[in-house]
Amino acid sequence: MDLTLPPTVTERAFARLAELEAAPKALRVAVEGGGCSGFQYEITLDEPKEDDLVLEGQGQKVVVDTVSLPFLENATIDFADELIGARFVVNNPNATSSCGCGISFSM
Repeated sequence: MDLTLPPTVTERAFARLAELEAAPKALRVAVEGGGCSGFQYEITLDEPKEDDLVLEGQGQKVVVDTVSLPFLENATIDFADELIGARFVVNNPNATSSCGCGISFSM
């Protein structure tokens, strides 16, 4: 039995995507090697692909490819609008450390 919990997307993140009028594109959240901590998130607008996990809300889509999915198990994809800037963020319980920028992490 597979107990892998997919990432979740907050209502705030879906609302921001709707404001951007992102559809028909989706917000792609991927994990790649690199960054100052070993891995880094790549967050882009992209077309959904056949083998992506698609998370939907408010008429918007967030997609995660099958290679990135294990790194994002039980993570939360959110939108933060702070004094230092507005951006999509990943709160990842699997990360053992992260860099100050919030984009790079290690496991």
